[in-house]
Formats: sequence, C-alpha cells, structure tokens
Amino acid sequence: MSNKSELQERIKELTCLYEVSSFIVNADSERLEPTFQAIAFSLKKAFQFPEKTNIAIESQIATAKTGGSGFGGSFIVSNIPIFNEPKGKIVATIDHLDLKTEYFLKEEQLLLDNIALKIGNLLERIEIKNSELSMKRQMERADRLAILGELTAGIAHELNTPLANILGFAELLQSKLESDPQSLNDLNKIITNAIFSREVVKKLMFFACEMPQEMKPVNIVSIIKESVKLLEPAFRKNEVKYIVKIEDASLMLRADTVQMTQIIFNLLMNAIYFTPKNGLVTIEATQSDKNIILKISDEGKGLSEEDLQKVFQPFYTTKPVGEGSGLGLSVVHGIVLSHKGSITVKNNIKKGAIFEVRLPK
Repeated sequence: MSNKSELQERIKELTCLYEVSSFIVNADSERLEPTFQAIAFSLKKAFQFPEKTNIAIESQIATAKTGGSGFGGSFIVSNIPIFNEPKGKIVATIDHLDLKTEYFLKEEQLLLDNIALKIGNLLERIEIKNSELSMKRQMERADRLAILGELTAGIAHELNTPLANILGFAELLQSKLESDPQSLNDLNKIITNAIFSREVVKKLMFFACEMPQEMKPVNIVSIIKESVKLLEPAFRKNEVKYIVKIEDASLMLRADTVQMTQIIFNLLMNAIYFTPKNGLVTIEATQSDKNIILKISDEGKGLSEEDLQKVFQPFYTTKPVGEGSGLGLSVVHGIVLSHKGSITVKNNIKKGAIFEVRLPK
C-alpha cells in the first residue's frame, strides 16, 4: 500500500472515531438501535474495502448490522467489555474471497477494539444509571411504606379502644335482649361486625409491627406442615393441588411462631385464590449458611408491572371489591421486616407468581 493510500485509510479511521464519539455522546439510552446502526455504517465506511465489508454489533440491549449474516469467509471480532466482562461483540466480515490482498489491516482490528471500548463505556453508564434509578425507586418505596406504617399504627391504636368498647357493651346487652329476638339478631350483627373490624385492626398492627413478638427458636418445617394441613379444606374447596418441597426435616430460626404462621397462611391463601381449578401451588423451604428461604408459587395470571411495585402496600389489592382488604401481603411484609428478613415477588417464567421470603437464622 502506498503512502497516499495509507494516509487515506488513517483519515477514514479518524473520521470514524470522531463520528462514533458524536453518536455515543448523543445516544438515547432508551433507544440504542439507531445509535448502533449509525456506528455500524460509520465503521463500514472506515474499512479498506467498504463495499465488500459488513459490520454486525451485538449486545444484550441492542443489535445492528449493515447486511450479511454476520460471519463470512473472513472476519475479525472485538468483544464489547462491560465492567471487564465480555457482554457483546463487533464483527467485521468480508463477504467475498476474490480480493488480491490482505483482507483486513491491523489498524482495522485496532479501530474495532477502540469502538468496542467506547460502546462498552456507553453500556456501563446506562447500566449504572438504571441501577441508580432502581435503587432510588426502592428507597422511595421504603420511605412510603415507613410513613404508611406510622400512620397505620396511629389509626390502629385510635380504633382499638372504641372497638373494644362497642364489643364489650354489645355483649353486655345480649343478656338483656333475650326476650326480643329481632333486637338480639341486630345486636349479633353489631358484634359480628365489631369482631371483623377488630381483626382488621389487628392486621393493621401486624403491618405496622406493633404486635408484641415472642422470639424463640422454631422449626419452620413444622409450621409449614401444620399450616398446609389446616388449609387442606381450602385447597379441596377451590380444587387446587399442592406440593411441598423441603430439603431438611429441621429448618431452625429465631422467630415468633404466631407471626411465622401468619406469613405462611397469608401467602398460601393468596396462592390458592389466584390459582385456577386443577392448578398447582408449590411450597419450597431451603436454607443457606445465613438464611431460611421460603418460596410459594402459584399458577395464576401473574402480576402486572404496577402490581409488582405496589403489591406490599396496605389496602392495595388485585382482588375484586369485597373480596380482599389489601392487608394480607402488607402484613406479611411488616412481619418479615420485623424479623430483619426480606420478601420479594416476581412472575414465574411459565405462569403465575413466586413469593420468596428470606429470614435470618
């Protein structure tokens, strides 16, 4: 290659680097395909035989190519590094083998490597930005739940005393109204509704972690088996099957037995409700060095993005009006946090949702 030709090739490479830098600076992180496509065509022009060269850019977020299948008779590759790990690649391909000279110049490999680094830096910045946004959303959600917890605790305490009075005086009146069946029937309705309201208050206090805890060593395997046994009528009534997968006979942790039962009951009742007839609810319990891990999965329709964000908020429910108070999962969330554990929910790959509870031993 003559000096003039070499100079022309270097100019093309420098022009490409300038263009690619501009594309990356102005890249829209939500729509990377146009940016990658522009980079691919800029690279194609920079090669010694642009009319015979095709470029393919592949990453987990976006892809682009100028034509061809990606690999031809001769090609060079450069990995796209993201946090020092190859998470994509750029491939330059010569589709025809009738060239009388070297297919690729060593400078073209260096150019490819340089562009791969620039793309890697762009993807790293996007990943960091997404992680920061995710963390910010989690912190905002935790703040909202903390405020709701404080409000809920106050409401529960304010309601507890008048409800106890209503219930107490109503029960006193029962003996005085034995001769008046209609009034006694109305009074029984008052008592029934007062008891229901008291249970709602109790759930509010569970959510706000205001219920006293009796922390002691418990075997969660026994609690799971007892809970499943008590809920067998509910499984039969809804025609839902279940399977229990427990790797050890004993999974010990320090916890409140009543509250552990509350966690399992609420998660199982939720799974039963959303699983269709002849569907399967799976209960799994395992352990790691530091945690007991409980997973309950159903075969329902799964959760929307909004549901995934709000499912643990009090009074939020995906059930029809009158079929759920929206407190069950928020109660579970409050209990898990009070035990210094964590609870997450995600959609199953096949169908339904998976709730995972991690509790320290």
